[in-house]
Amino acid sequence: MDFELSDRCKDYQEKLLSFMDEHVYPAEATYAAQMAEADSPNVQPPVLEELKVEARSRGLWNLFHPHENPEWGSPGLSNLDYAPLAEIMGRSPHLAPEATNCNAPDTGNMEVLEVFGTQEHKERWLKPLLDGEIASAFCMTEPAVASSDATNVQLQMVKDGDEYVLNGRKWFASNALHPHAQVLIVMGKTDPEASTHRQQSMMVVPIDAPGVTIVRGLPVFGYMDREGHAEIIFEDVRVPSKDLLAGEGEGFMISQARLGPGRIHHCMRSIGMAERSLDLMIRRAQERETFGAPVADRANIQDWIAEARIEIEMTRLLVLKTAWLMDTVGNREARTEIAAIKVAAPQMALKIIDRAIQVHGGGGVTDDFPLASFYAHQRTLRLADGPDEVHKRSIARMELKRMRNLVAAG
Repeated sequence: MDFELSDRCKDYQEKLLSFMDEHVYPAEATYAAQMAEADSPNVQPPVLEELKVEARSRGLWNLFHPHENPEWGSPGLSNLDYAPLAEIMGRSPHLAPEATNCNAPDTGNMEVLEVFGTQEHKERWLKPLLDGEIASAFCMTEPAVASSDATNVQLQMVKDGDEYVLNGRKWFASNALHPHAQVLIVMGKTDPEASTHRQQSMMVVPIDAPGVTIVRGLPVFGYMDREGHAEIIFEDVRVPSKDLLAGEGEGFMISQARLGPGRIHHCMRSIGMAERSLDLMIRRAQERETFGAPVADRANIQDWIAEARIEIEMTRLLVLKTAWLMDTVGNREARTEIAAIKVAAPQMALKIIDRAIQVHGGGGVTDDFPLASFYAHQRTLRLADGPDEVHKRSIARMELKRMRNLVAAG
């Protein structure tokens, strides 16, 4: 197992670091000012569009996409090559991922449309998504059921001739309030009498389809995120049968295929947030004095710094191992590691961000520093794409199965 970065990865890493230093970090203050001047939290600030143009001119576009395609600007990087790049983007999560067209949930939706969509879906939705012209949302979570179990979804998809009629309610449809949002991928129940994992299907639904109503954007720890986390009502929404993805009863399978890569991308960005938080903690500790000595001289602060470095490196190694397994043996064989990093990375990042906030004192909980926003983002990630408890359950079940097989084999 060799985690030496490839020459190709190093080249992109150098380009991306330069882009971050020269454009992204300097743009953060401009972004904040433009957002403060906006009448709504759900706007597209001009500085972000400028960053997108700059990133694309530098060849830093669709880096997440595993297939090389000059038309899309995609270099076709492996998971192992992409991991250090996603980590760098995570240091400025509000700007860098979208500036490079590598932001969730669009990345996962693009992969779904490419693998399971029709040629019409690809022309109408995938190409403009790959070009960064539109945005999309993924509608799976519902307010009335425990959506950590995807088989619980209740939104009805009833066949009526050459159409399906959709009725139900979704929430936490991230990106649905983005001003460029045009399409939804919706998971619902087509056959309540089928076996548990064959009851669900997924469909492509234009966001402006008759009967689709965005009720509100949901705040997260008091933040109204720019892309929005929407509650959406579907009332007698008619969807042509041709907009069914992969076939009736394939919704659960698609959801599992979609969420694996998305989870590792989140974890990569979490490491980037932890790294930047550690840098901010060290800088603040060196700049401030208490009781006649720099804060950085205090033994407990030095413990925090040392522990942060250890924990970041441990998590990074697990993420890299997971990426390597996904590249070499596939997502299914890497499912234990994917579940493990989804638990480990946000918890590690939260611990470091929390200590960085503590070192910053009152400033740490304000918007003068990115730490409070980082904390809210990472705490939410312990729920997004499956809560910690579901991933731990998956790991435990696989471990128990492993031991039963060992006992059975004698």
